[in-house]
Amino acid sequence: MDRIAAIKGREILNAKGRPTVEAQLITERGIRVTASVPSGTSRGKYEAFELYDGETRHNGRGARKAAENISTEICRALAGMDVADQEAIDRTLCRLDGTPDKHRLGGNALLAASVAAAKAGAASTNQPVYRYLGQKDIRPALPDILATVIAGGVFSTSGMEFEDYMAVFHGFSSFPEELDALCELRFSLEKALRGRYGDFPEDGGALAAPCASSREAFRWILDTAESLGYAGNVSLGLDVAASELWEPDRGVYRMGEDRCLSTSQMISYYRGLCGEFPLTLIEDGLDQDDFNGFAELSGALPGVQIVGDDLFATNPERLRKGIEHRSANAVLLKINQIGTVTEAIKTARTASEHGMDVIVSLRSGETADDFIADLAVAVGARQIKLGSPVRMERNVKYNRLLEIWQELGM
Repeated sequence: MDRIAAIKGREILNAKGRPTVEAQLITERGIRVTASVPSGTSRGKYEAFELYDGETRHNGRGARKAAENISTEICRALAGMDVADQEAIDRTLCRLDGTPDKHRLGGNALLAASVAAAKAGAASTNQPVYRYLGQKDIRPALPDILATVIAGGVFSTSGMEFEDYMAVFHGFSSFPEELDALCELRFSLEKALRGRYGDFPEDGGALAAPCASSREAFRWILDTAESLGYAGNVSLGLDVAASELWEPDRGVYRMGEDRCLSTSQMISYYRGLCGEFPLTLIEDGLDQDDFNGFAELSGALPGVQIVGDDLFATNPERLRKGIEHRSANAVLLKINQIGTVTEAIKTARTASEHGMDVIVSLRSGETADDFIADLAVAVGARQIKLGSPVRMERNVKYNRLLEIWQELGM
């Protein structure tokens, strides 16, 4: 048994240049690990609370309070615990905070400590993280890739209505071949779009090209895949982020300055897109509180992955409600939405037990921590959503998956 000797927190910057927290955990036998926490730009209202300082620094988004909570209360509570008892560590963290949304100490502070413990527990048992956290009777396998290649939505300058236009990869003989295909597609797509539109910004590595419509964005992705010989291995995905479009007072989704759609009209619109294009995945197609609407959407598109992100918020209780309503057939797993490793794994296993796909996802405000690559393998995720391979905070995860692929001899 190796016990936790100390945990220290500090404020660092994420990929967007905004503060987040990092935890360094040290065991009595001298193991040292670090874990850092991402942040999302588009945040659902049911996510674990991110604690910020509220002062003038960084427009109130400094993270020194959360870092201090790691070094003080969290350190005192976890010191002396068996570092390989992840469930006990995470139970202690949740009890210590004592709030449903982890707002007292901060979900960001708790998650940094939880992930650090998982890494140290793996090291103490001489296992890679994916084996340490995985189910012992299941052979690890690598997920397929989802990648946002064109950006839209309210946080983008492109003007398109939806947030992420994704390439969905499948049917390749190995993970390295799949990653090669993503790299080729992303760079060829950029060349084609800049040839058409000239200069335009990127959004987290995705191309914020001013396409005239979602249909045009889809055609660019499909034409590029076909030109590279990947037509049979690339389909389309869409992250709608519909809660950003929802106007509850009027009961409509605002799809532009002069266009609003009801729930039934949104479902009809998706049905039309799926009939016209190989659109095989729709994430957050309706508002985060509309479990019944999601069920209607799932029934209307039985061959499509209907993914709950804000709908479930990586929360086992919300997932159970979705299962009862038959709201979706896939769950997006974002560990900072829930705040501890154990709760995230519980969500993934509950989904798998009910025949749902698990998709592990990064956040827009990522860090150089590669933990979620191991987590995706550990929980048997069907897919992983890491974004375009042009930024190092994304590529460290891709590189870790390449390393795992080599370790597994696949």
